[in-house]
Amino acid sequence: MRLRDELHIDQHRQQQLSRAMQVILLGLIFIGLDRRNLGIVINASVGLGVTYLPAFLERDYRIPMDAGLTLWISTAAFLHAVGTVGLPGSETSFYASVWWWDHLTHALSSSVVAAAGYATVRAFDEHTDAVYFPRRFMFVFILLFVLAFGVFWEVIEFAISGIAALTGTGSVLTQYGLDDTLLDLVFDAIGGVLVAVWGTAHLSDVVGALRTRFDGRVRNSR
Repeated sequence: MRLRDELHIDQHRQQQLSRAMQVILLGLIFIGLDRRNLGIVINASVGLGVTYLPAFLERDYRIPMDAGLTLWISTAAFLHAVGTVGLPGSETSFYASVWWWDHLTHALSSSVVAAAGYATVRAFDEHTDAVYFPRRFMFVFILLFVLAFGVFWEVIEFAISGIAALTGTGSVLTQYGLDDTLLDLVFDAIGGVLVAVWGTAHLSDVVGALRTRFDGRVRNSR
């Protein structure tokens, strides 16, 4: 089952939405340059690059990226970048002014990370009989994988914020304290649960493509 079948998104509409996101992200880069805000520039630039990632994976690695899956990935990067800016004319970012923005982006981004981990492990499971991952284990794996990545990300945020404080420069990523970190991990887990419960049915094409690549590598190595 493809994600676009569930969301009723056709390829043309997905391309329109993706182009709109890319134009806005490009505009955010110029806003960051105008404000001399390195955080906005870097986050918008990374977000812009991520919006091109699905097309790159499909073209160069033959991994199927339907409309829904493409928007899923692009929206996660887009909302994170927009969150660093805020409303026009305001110096306060959405992350600082909208209490739920951080929770939304963490849940959405962690669901993308969980999907990537699930697809890779499931493809390896189907590729070889040497390993076997029961369905219940996959559920636990997705949660542990996304929480481990979440902890790693929080450490990066803490380190970057600490370096910025020591050097007196603006931080690309912001750490708001222990309470915020714990809430981030809670919403990371929510994103993982969403993938574990509903997302796996929409990743069968990606799993199949990854398995084919694993099979091809084994044949080429013999």
